[in-house]
Amino acid sequence: MEAPIIWFVIPCYNEEQVLPETSGLFEEHLCSLIKEGLVSSKSRICFVNDGSSDDTWDIISELAKEPLFEGISLSRNQGHQNALLAGLMEAKNHCDAAISIDCDGQDDILASRSMILSFRDGAEIVYGVRSNRDTDTRFKKMTAEAFYKLLSSLGVDVVFNHADYRLMSKKALIALSQFKEVNLFLRGLVPLIGLSSDTVEYERAPRMAGESHYPLKKMLSLAIDGITSLSTKPLHLISMTGIIASALGIIGIIWSIATALTGHSVAGWSSVICAICLLGGLQLLCLGVIGEYIGKIYLEVKERPRYLIAERTYHE
Repeated sequence: MEAPIIWFVIPCYNEEQVLPETSGLFEEHLCSLIKEGLVSSKSRICFVNDGSSDDTWDIISELAKEPLFEGISLSRNQGHQNALLAGLMEAKNHCDAAISIDCDGQDDILASRSMILSFRDGAEIVYGVRSNRDTDTRFKKMTAEAFYKLLSSLGVDVVFNHADYRLMSKKALIALSQFKEVNLFLRGLVPLIGLSSDTVEYERAPRMAGESHYPLKKMLSLAIDGITSLSTKPLHLISMTGIIASALGIIGIIWSIATALTGHSVAGWSSVICAICLLGGLQLLCLGVIGEYIGKIYLEVKERPRYLIAERTYHE
């Protein structure tokens, strides 16, 4: 079998501190794969600058003077998922398979060798799955596991403990390009492609330098995007909540009428306030969930481009 052309796609946002360190690791690993004959010498490392405000693009442009590196720069910050998609769509025109990996050095680059072997054996998609979460705080570990379980319970097909470290064949990339939604949650979209897949386990290391660009706020936003983009079960739950609340309301009406007719009615300020607060809170919660879906519809119908590429370090 002829050695496949592999592109490593690496989104970057304000990574001037870590990029000089990890770029050398990526280059060393790719060189070893080429020397071993597992991948073609036409394989590349493609950095995607997601509208960074620091010197990230300057570093990428300098790296791209070396033959193994390429770079594209988005016109503005579009978020990790859109930057990753931009890189994958760029790669599909040049490669036999693309491997997406973060820039911070936490995902074990050596695991990509096993991904490539699995691809050569026929897998169209290979998921990188964390073997443990020992490097996470207790809070992050609990919330992450709860998130995956919640997605599964809502009918979203996700690979447990998989983020965005994966290999996708050219066939899988072409299939992914047919998904046109603006609200991206790639770890939920990729399994929908349905092609043959495999998993590779690896251990995640601490970040090599700099600070994480995924604080709690962004993680919550990603979780909401994942749920509302791929499942309508929250809307069904709202319907069921409404039915239960209505039934309880009818029971309450019957009870209040019966109490009044028997002459046992007593002014109950506390019970009225509790009922109002409870129902008011439920109504606001339900309206908020419905609003999330309406907001998604609003963004989708505009059909705005998910990203615009401002610069490339090469000519197509």
